[in-house]
Amino acid sequence: MINNRDTEAEPRFYGFARKASAVLTHFICVFFTAFIAVLSRPGTSWFSWHPFFMTLAFCFLMTEAVLLFSPHASLIKKFSHKTKGRVHWVLQVLCVSCAALGLAAISYNKHLNGKPHFTSWHGLLGLFTVCVVGVQSLAALPLSYHSLAKGWSLAKLKRYHAASGLVTYLLGSGSLLLGLSSAWFTAAVKEHTWYLSALCPAFCALIIMNQVSSSYMAKKRLQS
Repeated sequence: MINNRDTEAEPRFYGFARKASAVLTHFICVFFTAFIAVLSRPGTSWFSWHPFFMTLAFCFLMTEAVLLFSPHASLIKKFSHKTKGRVHWVLQVLCVSCAALGLAAISYNKHLNGKPHFTSWHGLLGLFTVCVVGVQSLAALPLSYHSLAKGWSLAKLKRYHAASGLVTYLLGSGSLLLGLSSAWFTAAVKEHTWYLSALCPAFCALIIMNQVSSSYMAKKRLQS
């Protein structure tokens, strides 16, 4: 026999877990970005701008842009979906701008030091990610200006945007993780700090994956 108290406690537990994860995700993206800023000391060299801008772009701005649509994590939950979309667009523009500045900083730094460009997996994935996030942002224009995508339903465009956005986010997280394996970062932190740092983008990626997949599955259930 099923206890009603157990069935009621289970949804409450999952609700609490989701809210706790949401708060933790906000804290992590702020804390990790601040930690990298302190560690890199932006402005002390051309290279120092690279980790700062890239972390700001892919850990803070992009994470917050996606969390805006979370029913548990959104900081503007009571605002309309249209307002959320506009704030999302602003954050994504800032994300692309910071990513481009981070790429420009490391490219110029390598030029000054006579070093070859994009010879590591981190460099190659980072370049690819910056290109993808730029294309992803441009591809989102039909969501605001539907006349640009004649013959495509708005619902289908949103699904494609969510799926491609998730892939872009995972690419950014992967690039950050590879950056943590760089000679600069491994020389600057101790082993236990490295593992804690690696958990930050990994945890945020899991939360974003869960948010996007849960939202998609919910829509599929409503349509079925």
